[in-house]
Order: sequence, then structure tokens, then C-alpha cells
Amino acid sequence: MPARFADPKSHAIPLHLMPEDQLDTWLDGQAEPVSNWVATNGFTAAVGQALVIPAADGSPQMAIAGYGTETSRKRGRFHLAAAAAKLPKAVYRLEADLPPETLANETLGWLLSSYRFDRYTKSAPMQGELIAPDGVNADLLIAIADGEMLTRDLINTPASDMGPPDLENAARDLAKTHGADISVITGDDLLTQNLPMIHAVGRAADRAPRLIDMRWGKSGKKITLVGKGVCFDTGGLSLKPAASMGLMKKDMGGAAAVLGLAHMIMTTGMNIQLRVLIPAVENSVSSNSFRPQDILTSRKGLTVEINNTDAEGRVVLADALALADEDKPDQIISMATLTGAARVAVGPDLAPYFSDSETFVSAVENAAETHADPVWRMPFHTPYEAMIEPGVADLDNAPTGGFAGCITAALFLRRFVTDSPYAHFDIYGWQPTAAPARPKGGVGQANRALFSAIETLFEK
Repeated sequence: MPARFADPKSHAIPLHLMPEDQLDTWLDGQAEPVSNWVATNGFTAAVGQALVIPAADGSPQMAIAGYGTETSRKRGRFHLAAAAAKLPKAVYRLEADLPPETLANETLGWLLSSYRFDRYTKSAPMQGELIAPDGVNADLLIAIADGEMLTRDLINTPASDMGPPDLENAARDLAKTHGADISVITGDDLLTQNLPMIHAVGRAADRAPRLIDMRWGKSGKKITLVGKGVCFDTGGLSLKPAASMGLMKKDMGGAAAVLGLAHMIMTTGMNIQLRVLIPAVENSVSSNSFRPQDILTSRKGLTVEINNTDAEGRVVLADALALADEDKPDQIISMATLTGAARVAVGPDLAPYFSDSETFVSAVENAAETHADPVWRMPFHTPYEAMIEPGVADLDNAPTGGFAGCITAALFLRRFVTDSPYAHFDIYGWQPTAAPARPKGGVGQANRALFSAIETLFEK
């Protein structure tokens, strides 16, 4: 179901977002039955608490949601969302004295709390509805929420229903919705169109590999998003153990992220020329799988020694990045569930990224702080370039030693972008445990920060 707000003309119950240090003062101004009801129910205004206060006739007269302390709020985000699912069926009107940016984030959290992945089984919808508070851009928040929900749906769908053809169909549906142009190069045509590494990685699967190319916008700066679309990753001949294969439906999380971000950009009519490139493959095992120590020649002409077929994401991205670079856009951004090293470094909640542009970094960092969308800058550490140079080929897709795996992967990708500003996001794309506004499962990372940064930097 798309994100939505309640009809502003609806009868609404006031919903007070209550910090702990303001509860006693607020209760002093209430009638005694209200104070007694709050005390009887043990409401302390801790984050996540919710309470409906009845009138004398038993009907709800107001509700309160805990907003905790400044310290507890720093330990998480989307604090209103922590209470939203606990409120009974009704329409609510938020009463809160919050800075505009905080109000927008808390309202977005409410919208995101309504997400349900119910393709395969029914789940109860969230009962409460919220009227868009005064001072927030309701249409913008809906566009952002819908983009995030698209990303979640794509990641959550198993590979049985989200192979390369299905990912193509999702991109085509998005293009149709927004009047974008789309073309797809499939199967052996990848070879004739000089996209050999995408073909090599995906050729063993029954569902053919492809390169999805979507364009939208006729004026403004050129922004190209490149998303890793590995719809399932067995590891290829460097086969993953079963425990490591369990979440590999999410290995197309980069593609899901750029499609969600593209939805946000196109829905809001941003004045840019947007291009989205997705190499969509399955990394499967068959008699024609690409092999360890194969040497592949990329679109850019660089040769790549394959020392681990489970490091396939950077291989398919390389051809797509080389294609993107030929257009010389004002910014190329890649998003990929690329390395376990990134997860070890920063865990699942932060989106590590790489950029050599201090202007880009500043915009992303500011946007991430403003929009409660945490990122962490990692270095394009040039001295490590030697680690990805095997000697028998220009590049090594999986250098030995295990050190700096996130950085060496990013350095590998940077070799394929020589004429355009480039940034790379090594996202996780998965919420391992439920959190406010983020149920366990697929999740967008850095999309809101990037949406805001692109608008700031490039919409002139």
C-alpha cells in the first residue's frame, strides 16, 4: 500500500509527543482524572510508550506518546514511530513543539511504520492514521516514503520471484509511471555491446544476465546512479557455505536502492537529467560458470584476474561504471551490497561511502544528519592500489590477505571511472532486528541523504 496521510477533515484525536522532562508540567495542567489515568497506566513518557486517555463517556479524548530523554533519543531515531504501532485505530493530529527538520523526520517515521511486506501472507495494517502536521511538506514525505517502500519490497522478494527478468520488469514499471525511457541489453547481446564482464558473471544462470538503462529528464545536470543487481549470489564456483547464502536474495539491494532513489527524484520533478544503470545477474553454478583465475577483459579494456567468483559484484559494476563514465555525467554514484568488510567495519546501521570530493562529502554529511539517515565516510586510500594489481592482469577482483576489503573493492571500482566525479556506497540493505519505522528485512540506506544532497548540489 502506498504511504498516505489521513484526510485533514477527519475527526482527529490530539496526540501529544511527550518528553520525559515535560510530563509532570503537562500533567499539572490537566484535570485530575487525566493525571490519575496516566499514573495508573504507568506512563512515564519513555520512548515507545503510548497511551490513549478516555473522556468521561469512555471515548478517547487524547493520546500521548513517549519522547524519552535527550540521551535516549540519541540512541535511536524515529521516536514517534516507536509508539505509532501501539496506538488503537483512530485518526490522530500530532501536537508537538519540534524544530521543522525533526518534525519532518518524526512524521516520515510514522509513514514508514505503515510498511507491510504482504506479498505472500496477510499482515495486519497499522491501525492509526496521522493527519499531516502543519509545517511539513506532505507530498515530499510521501514521495520519500514510497521510494523507501519500493526499495524494501524489491529486497524482500525472494529470488524465485526477483530474478533478472523480474528486476527488469520492476524498472520498466517505474519508468512507465514516470515517463522515463528504458532499454535493456540481454544475454549474448551483452557481448556484442561490449559488456563482457556482466555476461561472464551471469551466463551460468537459466535467467539471462542483462544491463538495464533508464533515462529521465531533459534539462539540468547529469546524474547517473549505478546499482548492483545480483539477484541471488551462490558465490559461483567459490561456493558460499549455507549460512552465508541465507540472505543472498538481498544482493540486489544496490539496484533496489537506486530504483527507490530514482522514484523520489522523479516524483518530485527534480531538475536533473537522471540515468539509472543496473547490471542484473544471478551468480550461479553450472558447467559454464566463470572460474577462479580466469582473466576477463572489461568494457574499459582493463583485464581482471578472477581470484574469487564470490567477489562478483564489483565485476558486473565495473562494466556498468565504464559505460556510465563514457557519458561524462556531473556525478556518478554506485550503490551495492558489496563487501562483508564494510559490515565488520561499521555494522548494519551505517552506510559507508567513498568520495574524493569534499563538496560532495559535505553535502552528504549535512543531509545525513538532517534526515536521520546515517552514513560514514571511508577513504579511497590510494597506497592500497597495489593490493588490487596481481601482476598477471591489470586488476585482481579479490586480493589475498583480508585487509581493507571494503577499501580495495572501492578502489577497484574507481579504476573504471576516469572522466567523471564518482562516489560509491557499500550498503547492507537489511535490517537484522526490528527498529522503529524499520521492520526486520530489506531497508534503504543513504537514499534520503543522497536525495537531499543531489538536490542541494545539482538542481540549479
